[in-house]
Amino acid sequence: MSGYTPGEQPAIGERVVKLNTNENPFPPSPKVMQAVHEIEAEMLRRYPNPTADGFREAAAKVHGISMDMIMAGNGSDDVLSIAMRTFLGPGDLVAFAAPTYSLYPVLADLGEVKWATVPWGPEWGLPIDALLALKPKGIFLANPNAPTGTFVAISKIKELLTRFSGMVLIDEAYVDFAVENCVGLLQEHQNLVISRTLSKAYSLAGLRFGYGMGQASVIAEMMKVKDSYNCDAIAVCAATAAVLDQDYAKQTWEHIRSERERLSAELGAMGWNVLPSRANFVLAAAPDGDGKGAYLGLKAQGILVRYFDKPGLQDKIRITVGTSQENNALLAGIRALSAKAA
Repeated sequence: MSGYTPGEQPAIGERVVKLNTNENPFPPSPKVMQAVHEIEAEMLRRYPNPTADGFREAAAKVHGISMDMIMAGNGSDDVLSIAMRTFLGPGDLVAFAAPTYSLYPVLADLGEVKWATVPWGPEWGLPIDALLALKPKGIFLANPNAPTGTFVAISKIKELLTRFSGMVLIDEAYVDFAVENCVGLLQEHQNLVISRTLSKAYSLAGLRFGYGMGQASVIAEMMKVKDSYNCDAIAVCAATAAVLDQDYAKQTWEHIRSERERLSAELGAMGWNVLPSRANFVLAAAPDGDGKGAYLGLKAQGILVRYFDKPGLQDKIRITVGTSQENNALLAGIRALSAKAA
């Protein structure tokens, strides 16, 4: 099998403009750092709360649901893995529209779960009929999708949940940079599981913390599958402080949305074809069709973006939305490439 290939991580102290792995360009909330500084030695001597109840209580308050509808995980990748192991076994089929998050087939392979893909519909619409025609036992859907940033309307997801009786996992890793989400569908649809991460929206990619949401009876089954202590005490403390400081988080989201629109417009003016994004990144096709050349040319200037050598993506690069200064550097780098080509 092939394993997951992560984005490049520069060495500590290496000076680069890092726009390749969709981290939030802003630091975590000051309340997160305060909470970490106040951790006592006794918290580290003992095992953590096995179900991260402090965080679950805080997240339940933020989302307006009950605490028993939430499960904490060691990053949302942990939640995805737990969901795969809970609802799908050897020989079962999981389906997703492609291209999408490349970890899904890896997790399926690890569990000897069969997987199949269908292409996205026109205008990156959800291909419900094609997915159902595969007769899968589960469907994974990233919304907003990675690496495209495109967004499926909540009404279409509701249609899928109504027409399909198997587990539907909606991966909302980037949803805080959009406007709508699927939390409002949880009470009505038992077959819905939502995964979230604190890596992007809360500037905690280095912490490794995520969570899943579903009806209480569904979360209870997932709790059986998770590792005994899958979230450490420091992570639970920091994550709790992060989700409770919504004012700070929303300020960063608004800045990223604004910069996303500016970046898209300026790239478009230079002849790049940019997909409409609802995430904290944009997927842009190079005017000359050479995505790898653009990736390598920017890397030579100390600017890291993501290139996917896969069908339908070779002419494109994925660019994380950074600070205004980082985005300006990226645009200047692309102008330099254009001038060199001319």
